Amino acid sequence: MAMDQSLIVFMTVAEKQNFTRAAEALHMTQPAVSQHIQALESSIGTKLLDRSNKHVRLNKAGEIVYRHGKEMEGLYTRMQRLVDDLMFTASGSLSIGASYTFGEYVLPHAIAYLQTHYPLIRPTITIGNTKDISALVAGGQLDIGIVEGELGLEKLHAESLAKDQMYVVTSSLHPIGTADDIDAARLQQETWIVREEGSGTREVTERMFLEQGLNPENRMVFGSTQIIKESVEAGLGVSLLSHWAVRKEIALGTISKLTVGGRPVERDFSLLTQLHQQHTKAAELFIAILREQKGWPEQA
Repeated sequence: MAMDQSLIVFMTVAEKQNFTRAAEALHMTQPAVSQHIQALESSIGTKLLDRSNKHVRLNKAGEIVYRHGKEMEGLYTRMQRLVDDLMFTASGSLSIGASYTFGEYVLPHAIAYLQTHYPLIRPTITIGNTKDISALVAGGQLDIGIVEGELGLEKLHAESLAKDQMYVVTSSLHPIGTADDIDAARLQQETWIVREEGSGTREVTERMFLEQGLNPENRMVFGSTQIIKESVEAGLGVSLLSHWAVRKEIALGTISKLTVGGRPVERDFSLLTQLHQQHTKAAELFIAILREQKGWPEQA
């Protein structure tokens, strides 16, 4: 059983924005592509595409059909995989999304564990901010999402996986780099290197500033944790980062981590799945690996 061929052709045209490129991708002739589009438009009762000399664009009706077509595509794929799972083989594709800290510093270890024990499962990884990953899980484009922080979204089931502990990090050569704990007031004059708006790490940093009564004037905004780590190492400033992100540098002795007021700042790693979704065998196994924290890197 397969999805309606005319709908598949329409979605390809929408993605390629061009009849010729769509025909090439589908290994069809251009007139055949046009016939499928006409058949679909006739069936639905309205035009779905705005055609110009160079590009083909979706109109409002086309956008609705395309969005629902993508959801149907996800359902068909899941249906086939659930049928395949009746064979009790842990195989097939598994789409995983994660926000940056988890995706870059924890997920690779969990995937390595999965591949060692279940080599027939083929994972694909999407890294994005919490908002984007949540939307992809809700829309059925991802089987599983792992994000930092709590969020309430319809269509989503969220459960806490683990606590992420975050520390003020400095170069080990920084004047405060030899301390284990520091008074918040001492951090007011430091240059702070923070992530961009919309980042989970930035959100926790702002929360810490608020709780500790801090409002540092010297701030730099960098779009990746890796750049922040390099900059902290080079003595450019201080930051608040997850212990997962700096475990190697801590072990090497190039970065120091400090608590403020005697304890790290905590947030949750949350596991997201679609509400009322029947999981494939591959998804079930990987969720179990995540819950049991198998293959996760050791804490620094």
